[in-house]
Amino acid sequence: MSDPAKVDLAALAARDAFCVGLGIELVEASLGRAVTRVTVGARHLNFHGACHGGLTFTLADAAFAFACNSRGVASSGIDTHMIYNRAVKAGDVLTATAVEISRSSKLSHYRVDVVRGDGKLVAGLTGTAFVSGQPIEV
Repeated sequence: MSDPAKVDLAALAARDAFCVGLGIELVEASLGRAVTRVTVGARHLNFHGACHGGLTFTLADAAFAFACNSRGVASSGIDTHMIYNRAVKAGDVLTATAVEISRSSKLSHYRVDVVRGDGKLVAGLTGTAFVSGQPIEV
C-alpha cells in the first residue's frame, strides 16, 4: 500500500459503514482504477433466492466511487447506468473493476464490470462524476 492514492482510498473504504456492513472490500486501487469484491451470502439474497440487484449495484458503485476519488480530489457520481446480464447465487464471489475512461477538470467518466468468480460478466455500469477540485479529507 505504498501508493498514496491507495492509502487514502483504504482509509475511505474503512469508514464506509454501508460497504463494510454488506461485506464489500476494496482489494486494489491505483490512479483512475479500483477493484472491489464481495462474497454473496444469505443476507444478500432477494425474495427469489438470487443475489439482490442492490448488492450488485452497490459493489459497482463502490468501485466507481473509489476510482473517481483516486486522484485525491473529491468527486461525486452524478449519473450512472447499469445493465444486469446474469443471475448470481449465494456463495458466488463478485468482483467489480472500475476504470477511468476520460477526465477533465470538472467531469470524469468510468466503466465498471462486475464478474463472478468464473469470469462471467454479471453486470456493467457506466458512470459520470463531478470533480469538485477540493482535496479529499481522510
